[in-house]
Amino acid sequence: MDSLQAARYPFLRGSAKYAEANHTDIESLISSPSYENARKRGLERVLGAISDHKVGDVSLLQEYDRLMEVLSYPYARMIVSCINDRFLTKRYALAEASRMNELLSNDHASEMIVAEDLEVRSTVDTEGMVRMHFSDYLRFSHVMKAVEWKLINTDLKNGFVRIEPDKFDRLLQNALQERIESELPLNVPDAFRKALKKDIDHVAVILSETKMKLSPTGGEGMNPDYLPPCIRAILASAQNGVNLPHSARFALVSYLNALGLTYEQIIALFSQSPDFDESKSSYQIKHITGEERGREGYTPPECATMKTNGICFDPDNLCSRVNHPLSYYRAKSDFAKRDEKEEKK
Repeated sequence: MDSLQAARYPFLRGSAKYAEANHTDIESLISSPSYENARKRGLERVLGAISDHKVGDVSLLQEYDRLMEVLSYPYARMIVSCINDRFLTKRYALAEASRMNELLSNDHASEMIVAEDLEVRSTVDTEGMVRMHFSDYLRFSHVMKAVEWKLINTDLKNGFVRIEPDKFDRLLQNALQERIESELPLNVPDAFRKALKKDIDHVAVILSETKMKLSPTGGEGMNPDYLPPCIRAILASAQNGVNLPHSARFALVSYLNALGLTYEQIIALFSQSPDFDESKSSYQIKHITGEERGREGYTPPECATMKTNGICFDPDNLCSRVNHPLSYYRAKSDFAKRDEKEEKK
């Protein structure tokens, strides 16, 4: 593998071999002044993922620049692993995968190398179209909601789906994102964690600020007036002792958790029910919020899922303009703040 390809796609096995050929090890990467630029770039990879969903471009004209780029990748992964936050891991994986997709759009010659490394079975035919095994196609296209991605709408022959290179690149993006998410967190030794502490702390602060900004409540706590009709109805049923279906209980708990309510606050709401069972409710809530698993909680379902599950109740005019209950809360909050400003004028 040439150095430019190694630098552009640092997740490839060949990139790791390129680093080894330059007599680089993890201990040197973390501590040696010679690799300060690699550490700086690694930090930039993570910060870019948090702030812009992307890994920014850098010059790769010189061999030194290419080596630093390759080494910045494992450094970034160590930072993400040490923080071990689901939101950060997913955001970082998406940023790295999106960068690969962008690079491949102008570098179709590297597609099969990337595909082989990601274990995606595929070939290029004489017309420049990609033939991708249908099982891999299904695995990496299931998150694509547009009708055009449905297997029934593809050119399927002899077990292979024939698609354009750009669409293939998009599926490779999903493949890389999935792989990075599955690989992290890495088991980073305590000695390495101490060496990375300054960068870890810096990322942790930026991450906290970003999550606060993205939170539907803006860190201000839940305002019941901003809850969508579906969540208000489910919450009222829970507090009145109605036996909720699993889909409703999941939607309610995951929604409240997404708003920033703690386990104690959520279970307090359920405790108002006349037939409240603390042990049963505790287990269910901790599982949904991730507390039981030591991870972040599940993402609350979108409006389409709520409708499918029969728990979309009394939709109002605002409901028709959003596609997620969390978007409803944000919109209500924004309207209230706007009205407040108008009143002050």
